[in-house]
Amino acid sequence: MTKTITVQYLNDTIEKLQKIDKGDWIDLRAAHDYSIKKGEFVLIHLGVAMKLPDGYEAHLAPRSSTYSKYGVIQANSVGVVDNSYCGPSDWWYFPAIALEKDVEIKKGDRICQFRIMEKQPAIKFVEGKMTDKDRGGFGSTGTK
Repeated sequence: MTKTITVQYLNDTIEKLQKIDKGDWIDLRAAHDYSIKKGEFVLIHLGVAMKLPDGYEAHLAPRSSTYSKYGVIQANSVGVVDNSYCGPSDWWYFPAIALEKDVEIKKGDRICQFRIMEKQPAIKFVEGKMTDKDRGGFGSTGTK
């Protein structure tokens, strides 16, 4: 079933969002030009605010080329936007840190991507011992 997302754009110069044919993630672009000094943290305005469908949240992550092109990483590794973050001032941002060098990001540069995911269902925790087969502990996958 198709889900509807209402999008508010910062202004008429922001490129409209569109679903791509390859993959499930949707690109987001810088809404302004940015000059970021090595080691500096900056919130990159993405030019959009959105009302997500009930029961869904968005996960934001860098594009696979973001670090190689710009030398920035996402400060919080992954962003989560729940569907209550949808007021007229609830703009989306990419929290970037320039690691290796000073960098220029231009308005319209594709800097990150998002997808919507169903929210976690109601869960409860019960105390108990783990009785399944042991996998070898942290970091044990692929050791042979």
